[in-house]
Amino acid sequence: MSERPSTPARATRSSGKLPANPLTPEQIRRMEEARLKAKAAAQQAAASKVPAQLAGTKRAYTALNPTTVPISVRNAVSTQKQPQNGFSVPPSDSYIQPAKNFGRSDYIEYDFSKMQDTKGGFLSTQDDPHNRAMWSGMRKEEVKPEGMTLAEWERERTRKKLREGRLGIYEPNISILNSMDGKDTEAADIARAEEEGVEYKGKYGDGKREIPGKCRECNSLEVDYKWQDIFSISVCNACKDKFPDKYSLLTKTEAREDYLLTDPELKDEALLPHLERPNPHKTNWNNMQLFLRLQVEAYAFSAAKWGGPEALDEEYQKRQVVTKERKEKKFKNKLEDLKRRTRVEAYKRARLAGEDGAGGQFGDKVVGRYDKHVHEWGRSVLDKETGMSRQRCEECGMEVEELEF
Repeated sequence: MSERPSTPARATRSSGKLPANPLTPEQIRRMEEARLKAKAAAQQAAASKVPAQLAGTKRAYTALNPTTVPISVRNAVSTQKQPQNGFSVPPSDSYIQPAKNFGRSDYIEYDFSKMQDTKGGFLSTQDDPHNRAMWSGMRKEEVKPEGMTLAEWERERTRKKLREGRLGIYEPNISILNSMDGKDTEAADIARAEEEGVEYKGKYGDGKREIPGKCRECNSLEVDYKWQDIFSISVCNACKDKFPDKYSLLTKTEAREDYLLTDPELKDEALLPHLERPNPHKTNWNNMQLFLRLQVEAYAFSAAKWGGPEALDEEYQKRQVVTKERKEKKFKNKLEDLKRRTRVEAYKRARLAGEDGAGGQFGDKVVGRYDKHVHEWGRSVLDKETGMSRQRCEECGMEVEELEF
């Protein structure tokens, strides 16, 4: 029996180092094969990937949006329908879907004429159409009717404005047939004036003929038809600018203060017609009323009112005197009241001046019997012993102490 080789002793950590175990040829061959396989796999993976981006160049579109998306990736933009519980998802799903990508020509258009304005929950003219406080400067006819688009409503408003002003397509044609002669009417007025024994001066006292459709100053056919409809007077625009003392417009305040007309007379449209304009101060105020100076003077100077400009001046002077007397009377009453109160205070001051009977000075405070005493504190004095400030009332002698921090 051959002698068996002895087993080498086990190396321990206390020995300081381990014995070297050399690799066998088989182990070296397997390690080399594994290294080559890993190198080939790495080269194949690098070849399939996008080449590295160079400085100053853009990345390719495929690098950002790959065409093939793995099934395991949860992408909401992906259009792939994954099976659920063994069943395929239908193409039109009622659940949450990605938002549609609208193009330049696919914008949503809203019909604002069909939208309802709730006015923020507040009451509007539709809830109470008869309440003028809710109109906010807009007339009832200016509210858009239901069932009409904005374009139709704007076109209707423009047409109505032109129709009221007789402008544009609604302006009457200039024709000699549209003007009346008026000789019969003028002859009848002249005969009536002769019977009364007065001189015929025309309808408004200026001796001008009133012919509808013809200017009363220059006999022109280009008259202002709006004035003819409202004031029943035919005059052209050139004559209105040429004679401002006759054809200028007066406000309601000027007609009431300058010609001493009353409100019932100004409200009577059959007596004094007026032209309405929007109020220049605030849009929600009442419309401004404008009167023709020729008609206002004709009525104010007529026998039905004052009888002439001299009588109007006399009435104006009388009212000025009455107003001045009223102001003077009011001033005298206030002056008498001031004197009475001054005498009462002087009597109290002389009576309550003191025991010696010396009267007080004017302006001094007068203390009555039932008056409430108000302390008048003097200058504060510091007490060195207590360290507190002391004040004394100059009238009653009351003292108080204050602690200053």
